[in-house]
Amino acid sequence: QVQPVESGGGLVQPGGSLRLSCVASISIFDIYPTGWYRQAPGKQRELVASITSGGRTNYADYVKGRFTASRDNAKNTVYLQMNSLKPEDTAVYYCNVPTRNGAAGPWGQGTQVTVSS
Repeated sequence: QVQPVESGGGLVQPGGSLRLSCVASISIFDIYPTGWYRQAPGKQRELVASITSGGRTNYADYVKGRFTASRDNAKNTVYLQMNSLKPEDTAVYYCNVPTRNGAAGPWGQGTQVTVSS
């Protein structure tokens, strides 16, 4: 597996939107879902959303209705559309593609999302 490359972060005002992208080693044959994670300063990394190879999604309660995960297997890219952003969404966002045995794959550098007025 190659290291994921996340992009699309930035500074946005509360209520704004961002679309994150992650180029990673995804496949239509993936057994485990690809996850979007975030880590805020002084906090542990947490799972925000996940998406299976077939496009089934799951979300943490605190982003349901605001974030939407999607993927384009042909482009080896997963996306995270983030709407109605809140200051508490400020974090470094990562994607992760599990290995064939379900362990976490390599981590990328992440992309910084800052929500502030």
